[in-house]
Amino acid sequence: MTRAELAVDPVDAAKILLGATLESDSPEGRVQVRIVEVEAYRGADDPASHCYRGQTPRNEVMFGPAGHLYVYFVYGMHFCANVVSLTDGVPGAVLVRAGEVVSGHDLAHRRRPASRSADDLARGPAKLTGVLGLHRHHNGVDLTDPASPVRLLAGDPVPPKSVRVGPRVGVAVAADTPWRFWIDGSPAVSAYRRGGKRGIVRDAPNLTR
Repeated sequence: MTRAELAVDPVDAAKILLGATLESDSPEGRVQVRIVEVEAYRGADDPASHCYRGQTPRNEVMFGPAGHLYVYFVYGMHFCANVVSLTDGVPGAVLVRAGEVVSGHDLAHRRRPASRSADDLARGPAKLTGVLGLHRHHNGVDLTDPASPVRLLAGDPVPPKSVRVGPRVGVAVAADTPWRFWIDGSPAVSAYRRGGKRGIVRDAPNLTR
């Protein structure tokens, strides 16, 4: 994918990313994951975003340019991967929540030996980074560069009727903002867990009109 395609509002970028492929190379081999679930995050107008209170050494990649990978560590144990969007200097990114492994299955299983099935290999943001072998040193890599160790490849567009919309998973604020998008029927889509003061629920509301 090109930088120009991704230099758009995170909500628009999120829909574009559905059906695209993240491809990661390492000395162990290559793994490809088709993206089936994403969440959009903006900057100053999105209290759930890492950039809500301004730029820091941790979130500076989110300030652009578009097309770079923003990797952060969470809960002291997991990495999450985001595709940076918008224009240089304006923060925004799309969290890649889940995907279907389409190539490199043997390596993916070695990296995720506890997975119950192929559908579970990249079902969730930490599992996805695990099968792709993404770590802190991948923060900032250019996904649009063919020579990059991690690349973003365009896929067949997902028909709008197959895209479902709902609130983001587990955020403590802006819990009702409908900026989570997923491909209907994909068995790799992660479970919905509501954050915020109302607690946690299992079933994801679908706000698609």
